Amino acid sequence: MTVGLLTACGSDGYRPAGPFRPVPEGAPPEVGPPSSSAPMPRDPAQPGAGEDGGDPNVVASGLAVPTGLVLLPDGSAVVGERDTGRLVQVFADRSPARELMTVPGIDPSGDGGLLGLAVSPTFLEDGLFYAYVSTATDNRVVRFPLGGTPNPVLTGIPRGERHNGGGLVFAPDGTLFVGTGDVGDPALARDPNSLAGKVLHIDVFGRAVGGTPVHTVGHRDVTALCQSVQSGGTGAPGEESAPATTLYATDDAAQGPDAVDLVTAGADYSVVPPLVEIPAEEGGPGGCAAAGGAIFVGTLDGQRVHAFALDGTGAVVGEPEEFLVGQYGRLRTVVPDPEGALWITTSNRDGIGTPVEADDRVLRILPPSAAGTSPL
Repeated sequence: MTVGLLTACGSDGYRPAGPFRPVPEGAPPEVGPPSSSAPMPRDPAQPGAGEDGGDPNVVASGLAVPTGLVLLPDGSAVVGERDTGRLVQVFADRSPARELMTVPGIDPSGDGGLLGLAVSPTFLEDGLFYAYVSTATDNRVVRFPLGGTPNPVLTGIPRGERHNGGGLVFAPDGTLFVGTGDVGDPALARDPNSLAGKVLHIDVFGRAVGGTPVHTVGHRDVTALCQSVQSGGTGAPGEESAPATTLYATDDAAQGPDAVDLVTAGADYSVVPPLVEIPAEEGGPGGCAAAGGAIFVGTLDGQRVHAFALDGTGAVVGEPEEFLVGQYGRLRTVVPDPEGALWITTSNRDGIGTPVEADDRVLRILPPSAAGTSPL
């Protein structure tokens, strides 16, 4: 194993099981010019400190625009900061946050930066993280062990001042879906020869699945991808049936309502209607999670989480619910854990929000929706 798994022991509750032995995997992304708007890296604050004293929903505070968040096998989480590229480990029991590394080569100008994070399906064996990052010249997917050099997986995704995408999610078969943005040019989203404004489907080496990396076209800004997994899929006679999965994408519009798309291979979402529309004043989707029979969408402008109940086909039923309205400011990443809780990041230090002393924060809550409280 390349990287020692982080496990519980020691006086503060967590110690690596063994020494890190990162393996350099290639050249890092190109380093972009410094951005005067990017905040300087900050040391993680004591979780629950500052204005949050005793808030049971807050597991970490004092972060700078936490964007990607992934859960580790030991129950802790790793969160990536958009502008700094720093990875920080946070804990459900509110133990002090721990800085792990900084991903090099990040260019945070515009709405770029470290925009998505995923863990390898074989993390216990390889210890690899995958990230969607902006460089000075492109957006790309990279992978790396903790402390190691990022190795490019997929490069050449168009880069702009806005609509840079960032959705990442592994399918049950170990392939990777990647959500990109149209960088402000809707024509690129409809162009099958461009990687902009798409949901892409690749393997862990960056190779196209199904002959082309383009899975769907016509998106505006796929900020997040999530999937529901249902048992009872079809399989060959005598073989164990594969789980049925439904893929969803949040699509942040420059104008008009935002969307949640039910992603179907080959579809053009410049003409296919969305599964859900979210009014602009309640939107700005930054993250989504499909869990417990519902989709949960974190919104930046709307400063709330929307909950949409699903039926057995993955379609939305009933009236949507919303929670945390205005309580923690701008909300971005939403990730479910096996206990039915949602891990949610705030985004109040992004130059648009109004941060309080404790921002930015990582929350862990049980959703009030009955559809979302059952374990995965």
